[in-house]
Amino acid sequence: MSVGFIYSKSLVNELDKNVKIEGRSEMVFSLIEAYNLFENNSLKLINPVRSDDKHLNLFHSLEYIDYLKTCQIEFAEGDNDFGIGYDCPCIENLHDYASIVAGASITAAHLINTGMFKHVINWFGGWHHAKRNKASGFCYVNDIVLCIMKLRQKFSRVLYIDLDQHHGDGVQEAFEFTNKVLTLSFHKYMQGFFPGTGSIDDIGKGIGKYHSVNVPLKSGIGDTNFVLLFSSIFSKVLSVYKPEVIVVQCGADSLTGDPIDISDPLNLTLESYTKCIELVINCRLPAIFLGGGGYNFANTSRLWCQLTATIIGCKELKNDIPEHEMFLKYAPDYELLIEPGKVRDKNNHEYIDKILSTVVNNLDNININ
Repeated sequence: MSVGFIYSKSLVNELDKNVKIEGRSEMVFSLIEAYNLFENNSLKLINPVRSDDKHLNLFHSLEYIDYLKTCQIEFAEGDNDFGIGYDCPCIENLHDYASIVAGASITAAHLINTGMFKHVINWFGGWHHAKRNKASGFCYVNDIVLCIMKLRQKFSRVLYIDLDQHHGDGVQEAFEFTNKVLTLSFHKYMQGFFPGTGSIDDIGKGIGKYHSVNVPLKSGIGDTNFVLLFSSIFSKVLSVYKPEVIVVQCGADSLTGDPIDISDPLNLTLESYTKCIELVINCRLPAIFLGGGGYNFANTSRLWCQLTATIIGCKELKNDIPEHEMFLKYAPDYELLIEPGKVRDKNNHEYIDKILSTVVNNLDNININ
């Protein structure tokens, strides 16, 4: 069965308005094309449907939606009550941007709900910081929350996994009072690092207690420790929560060499992400795979191209990047694989064991009966 792949020129054009990722979307798509992953109907291109205000309002407030319609670049200076300012500057036709970006992930959920695809990819979504009434962290609309709410029309239990370097605060905040969505976030957590949430003690509220699962990481974590944590915790979540569908945010800024944090970086390569996604695929549940952060565009393209191949069952891509219109952006090595950096892993065995034992003990409190 083929995999749905959300893409349109209008979606790419809208995302290019976001100065933090201008040019990234087409670079990702062109590398996937260069590896011929659209051949043999393995990937089926799906044109996303634009979201209307009714769907946006399932999460975002009417006041915020109305502001997106009226925001004008020349008057939006500094941070305001709706978060438009430094991290999220006002961009032209901001309401159009939000509607198209949100619509892409809502379309992905619709494809899963109708059974048209078992797996759907939308590397152009994954904007996990946006709040109900506020833009945050380069995110103007929380397409993930809207995607999950669409899935909830069919599925009773949704598992959300966040692999971005930053805590998926907007998604957790949206669902922390419910037991119908379990949010599982692996992220760097240290003083002064955005968004400052996601401690191991942050476990949800009310009937949602124990359904917010946070795995705070110190700088320098490499593939071995990351996969150990992911595989152990993911297995436990499957056994105690028994999700019916999975949404994975595959933010690429946890890769070594990402410029978002060059002083205390994480140290992952394609290997850890690939092994994690293989575990998701192997559990045989419907799943949506979203993008997110990733500010070294060449490495982000490498990652999402590799994960696309993994999702469609392509066992191995050649390491030499094929020549295509953006080939020169992969200098100086022009290779797919990424070597780990030389930063020290501050996540020692004692810390890893403590994280695992705490999370597993918390998950033992979940009862879906």
